[in-house]
Amino acid sequence: MSFSDYLLLFGGMGLATYLPRALPLLYLAHRKMPQGLIDWLSLIPVAILSALLAPSLFTESATRSLAFGKLELLVAVPTLIFALKTRSLGGTVLVGMLLYWLGGMFY
Repeated sequence: MSFSDYLLLFGGMGLATYLPRALPLLYLAHRKMPQGLIDWLSLIPVAILSALLAPSLFTESATRSLAFGKLELLVAVPTLIFALKTRSLGGTVLVGMLLYWLGGMFY
């Protein structure tokens, strides 16, 4: 491939990545959305985080079977309680790391 082909390829990939994100943003920028839609959209980050965390917390990776005694799950519960009580992101990260380190030493 020549240099101009690469430039065309990168430009096309950029447009294919940028347009699906920019068009809805531009379309909805000055419109009033219904409150139900706003409430529904606020649930998306929680759903994505849950989908990312659930497999590592609840399943064994080798057998893909449920395992509720995993260290990760045992550490996640007190870390979640700390996060809900303090609402501190930095503190939650530190508590989670400390509990995971301690759990690895004793579990």
